[in-house]
Amino acid sequence: MQLSKRTDLAIEAQEIWAESAPKTTELSGVKAEDLKSHGYDVTRVQILDQEGEQALNKPKGNYITVELGALVRREEDAFSRGVAAIREQLLPLLNLGQDDSVLVVGLGNRAITPDAIGPTTAKHTLATRHLVEQVPEHFGGLRRVAVVQTGVLGTTGMESAEIVRAVAAQFRPDRIIAVDALASRKLNRICRTVQISDTGIAPGSGVGNSRSQLNRETLGVPVVAVGVPTVVEAGTLASDILEESGRGQVGAEQLGPYGGGMIVTPKEIDTQVADISKLLGYALNCALHEGLTVEDVDMLTS
Repeated sequence: MQLSKRTDLAIEAQEIWAESAPKTTELSGVKAEDLKSHGYDVTRVQILDQEGEQALNKPKGNYITVELGALVRREEDAFSRGVAAIREQLLPLLNLGQDDSVLVVGLGNRAITPDAIGPTTAKHTLATRHLVEQVPEHFGGLRRVAVVQTGVLGTTGMESAEIVRAVAAQFRPDRIIAVDALASRKLNRICRTVQISDTGIAPGSGVGNSRSQLNRETLGVPVVAVGVPTVVEAGTLASDILEESGRGQVGAEQLGPYGGGMIVTPKEIDTQVADISKLLGYALNCALHEGLTVEDVDMLTS
């Protein structure tokens, strides 16, 4: 029995499919393209129909992956270029009208570093709804944006989806952006990859604890999901390492108890989560408010 490789990334689901399929087989129902944006590699995967859904085990829609290795290497202008690249990929999926309002949701547990992507990104995202409505003479040029951190079921007693539905019913946003941690199959994608999709998200999926879905069907408005892989399942990592070392396909029985229920994250995860969460927050701000720059966000958040 071949080990099922765990990943939340569409680009990796496509890679896994290609590894198990004959060389001459085409992946039906899926369209993919590679491009560059502000010096970063971008991959767009579009799942077109039910056949594509079954092949990649993901719902029909658009999945955009931005590889941000330069941010980790702290290359020159890596932060501002990363903000511009993510903003550029967000805008078509959001498809915002001039007066549309947005609810940004930070999913996850701020007390557990690999699960803190959502709350930490929310901390860097400008909440402007009250300013636009109460002081329009100074802030009327901004979009109405509300920001909420849902916490987790164990500390709030409520599902994230219940909290988001309640807030959305009161605020009535035109779009919802949900930010959460994901799982990857490779350590070199941890906190170096951002996945943006228009299919919604299942809170907690990155740590194998998926809750109720947040999507257009459950919330009544379009939901754009922004996810960053922060963990790798131990069994998936072990399988990939053994295959790359020439052992061939590795079955679950060969790994014994080592892969079951264990996840792996880098020792620098605290710094990496802080860096990429700030990048995401700034990218959201620049995408949601026309004309806003990184310098403007610095001033408004200082």
